[in-house]
Amino acid sequence: MVVIKQAMYMKFLHKYFIYITIGLFASKAYSQDLMEAYQLSNLRSLGTARSLGFGSTLGSIGGDFSSGSVNPAGLAVFRKSEIAFTPSLQVNSASSQYASHTTNDNNVRATVNNWSIVLTDAPTGKRYDHRKWKTVTFAIGLNRMADFNHDYQYRGTNTTSSATQAFESDANFDTTAIGQAGTLAYLGWQGYLINRYGSYFKSVVPYRGGIDQTRVTTERGRVSEFDISLAGNYQEKLLLGATLGISKLVYKFNSTYSEALSPFNTIDNPDTFKNFLYGTNINLTGTAENLKLGAIWKPTEQIRIGAAFHTPTLYQITDVFSNSLKSNVGSFYNALTVDNGALSSSEFAYQLATPYKLILSGSVIVKSVGFISADYEFVDYSTTRFIFPSGINAGTGNSYSYEAKQLNNSIKNTYQGVSAFRVGTEIKLTPFFLVRGGAGITGNPYRNSNYNANRTDLSFGLGFRSGTFFADFGVMNSKYKVAEAPYTINFSNVISGSKADIPQAITSHNLNCIALTMGVKF
Repeated sequence: MVVIKQAMYMKFLHKYFIYITIGLFASKAYSQDLMEAYQLSNLRSLGTARSLGFGSTLGSIGGDFSSGSVNPAGLAVFRKSEIAFTPSLQVNSASSQYASHTTNDNNVRATVNNWSIVLTDAPTGKRYDHRKWKTVTFAIGLNRMADFNHDYQYRGTNTTSSATQAFESDANFDTTAIGQAGTLAYLGWQGYLINRYGSYFKSVVPYRGGIDQTRVTTERGRVSEFDISLAGNYQEKLLLGATLGISKLVYKFNSTYSEALSPFNTIDNPDTFKNFLYGTNINLTGTAENLKLGAIWKPTEQIRIGAAFHTPTLYQITDVFSNSLKSNVGSFYNALTVDNGALSSSEFAYQLATPYKLILSGSVIVKSVGFISADYEFVDYSTTRFIFPSGINAGTGNSYSYEAKQLNNSIKNTYQGVSAFRVGTEIKLTPFFLVRGGAGITGNPYRNSNYNANRTDLSFGLGFRSGTFFADFGVMNSKYKVAEAPYTINFSNVISGSKADIPQAITSHNLNCIALTMGVKF
């Protein structure tokens, strides 16, 4: 998630240097990254504690404000108006394994999942008998669709490669690049991390004897969606609804990658390399709009069948990026920072269109006992598209539209269509107390099975109803793993060593959302 106005080439390479996932350090590159495309396409409503408690299986059950973010037809289930508010606690942990070393991190933050106002016109008596539209519901409110508050780090000793070989490769591909600000070759040359040996360049890092590599990442931010919904119940058989979603994106990313000579390294070190540290800061802000359409059919009082369609979400994003490099090589000490202008802060504006989403669902309701509900969801992440402004990128000489096409082709070749299955239940213990539970599994979005990002969800909840007041407690646990390489190298232009496997970090994420909804019906 990086952008550079005058030097997209530099930005893109540096972003991948620190940001992982698909990796690259190529001689030609685009500006945005593939992980951004996935993160902003893979959203789901955290919403109310009630919906959280049964796994957000709202496709056909309804009766909750969060239905507007899944299947807005479910809002037509309301018989009374209500006001609700949902504070929450995000308790996240990560465990990373890299080069036979394990590192653990934890993060706890208080947030607000939801606030909402639901206004329902539900007639009784003769008015009910005479009206074909039995209820009409209007709802407005805010749902948190994504939480980016994560901390993770990994470290280990590597004897097979160094990130500085990416600088070396770029310099050997084009020897004039060492004088071109923004290229990897320039970065390595200015930091004394590559040296000239005759007609070629070579990394000064004696990695074969062992270098200690560390990456520390902090992410903060959210996607919040303001929903305006309208739904109606026709003859107690067909429920229809629509939601206009207006989203706000806030995302801050800070990461440092460092290499240092291992204390046990006995390899000859003529350039007396000691260490270097590369830092990246990214600040994304943006807005977006989408439309959600839904229907629920009730063939009997006990059975509901639902379908919903979400249009692509179009983001308008502003990306501010800055980076820094500090290196310590013998008597030479060099620092490239935002302050001295060698690596400066840059800003870029662009658009991102996410895929459409299809949701099919069904519920079985047992009066005075509860329900069981299931949702199937399909999203084709390969159809995510970046849209760049017109003009020529001074950093590469290519048109922005050409670079967007190249990046979109990479998205198409990297991601695939994904199915998700969720099941949830709510049971009345007494007229006042309810218990809930849910489970879900989401498939791997990557075409390459080596990048396995399957996610499993488990949820639990309790509810209390008493006249006009209600309170719900819900918790959802999500687990998934991410395979990540801290850098990539084009070994065809590397002199300092033959092609080698770059160690991967396997990070296991354990995310917990704990929410409490309090509300009043009227």
